[in-house]
Amino acid sequence: MFLESLSDRLQETFRRLRGKGRLTEADVEAALREVRLALLEADVNFLVVKDFVARVRERAVGQEILNSLTPAQQVIKVVHDELTGLMGAEEARLSHSGKGPTVIMLAGLQGSGKTTTAGKLGLFLHKQGRRPMLVAADIYRPAAIKQLQVVGEQTKLPVFSLVDADPVTISAAGVAEATRLGLDTVLIDTAGRLHIDDDLMAELEQIKTAVHPAEILLVVDAMTGQDAVNVAKTFNERLGLTGLILTKLDSDTRGGAALSIRAVTGTPVKFAGLGEKLENFEVFHPDRIASRILGMGDVLTLIEQTQKVMDAKNAQAMLEKLRKSEFTLDDFLQQMQEMQKIGPLDQILGMLPGMSSKEWKHLKLDERELTRVGAIIQSMTKGERSHPHIINGSRRKRIAMGSGTNVQQVNRLLQQFEQTKKMMRQLTEAGRSGRRPKLPFGF
Repeated sequence: MFLESLSDRLQETFRRLRGKGRLTEADVEAALREVRLALLEADVNFLVVKDFVARVRERAVGQEILNSLTPAQQVIKVVHDELTGLMGAEEARLSHSGKGPTVIMLAGLQGSGKTTTAGKLGLFLHKQGRRPMLVAADIYRPAAIKQLQVVGEQTKLPVFSLVDADPVTISAAGVAEATRLGLDTVLIDTAGRLHIDDDLMAELEQIKTAVHPAEILLVVDAMTGQDAVNVAKTFNERLGLTGLILTKLDSDTRGGAALSIRAVTGTPVKFAGLGEKLENFEVFHPDRIASRILGMGDVLTLIEQTQKVMDAKNAQAMLEKLRKSEFTLDDFLQQMQEMQKIGPLDQILGMLPGMSSKEWKHLKLDERELTRVGAIIQSMTKGERSHPHIINGSRRKRIAMGSGTNVQQVNRLLQQFEQTKKMMRQLTEAGRSGRRPKLPFGF
């Protein structure tokens, strides 16, 4: 998970704060020292941390908060608000050209994930009804053009390239071709370097002059820490960035660049890459990221991701089955398959309010496990799938032999099934009452 260690430490600090009831200024100062250390250890810029703690202190030690009925919650709200402001307060939207195709220029160092990000952004825009074209302007890195073409095939997006032409010519020709085809968006995958140099910057400036992009987005690897902030500063000074895309936000490394980069550069983070799959890409919502860090969950994003892959009628039908205790092993398998489409199980649970990463970071649901579960369930009779309580010892041996597994794996599946039913009921009840669901173990 993104900023996992920071999240764990902040949640533990505020858990102790909530246990005190009434707070004194000394209590707040002690908590702020922990917050400061946690941010520094997460590789957040020192000056950013200093300003952040000062703003929180100014708001948190006021008598209105200290004398309130829930002072700890008020302090947490202050930290949440300041974290959100630190990352940009509101989501930053893409600009669109009023005439002709909207040109989006992607820049970044080699290895930042720029080419894959071009495909992710193209797919994201296509799902929004746009008609994008990818332009291969990286002629230096071996197989860069081929990689973009493969990404284009995977996303079903057109890819433009030219043989024996320079990046400026390719970019301009790509925009002209998109205009001819009636496409409304052009994503230019520019060349990167291992390090910033004048030749790279001069070439990017020439491309900017030639195609007049509406957006110049810098792709930054969130795992590179403060180096990412320095890279962004340099690119911004030379090109005038309009936004940033942070990749590898699903990593559990320190990742403090995400909290520093907006404050240091003044450039908003517009998108985040959260995995290797082309669908693992989303708008960067500062308030939702702050909520995840503080253990408040991110139910809005979870709902949005669920709605993309789950049919509303099927979801309602499944809910009715749960209420009537008619949830079967066939339904269980279907839910596991649907859940895999939404994303990794640990990321899904990380969006639930109150879930500490200690509770879910070990949870994995890979394709092999899903195949094994499917084999076990398909080896059962229809009656066994509908009424698992009839599966006795001899039936378990038969199911294990038929599925190529062992009795222990069959037992584990049946335990998971019962635990999942309980969790889904609790989630339903929590949605109505606001209570936190208990996490089933065993996955």
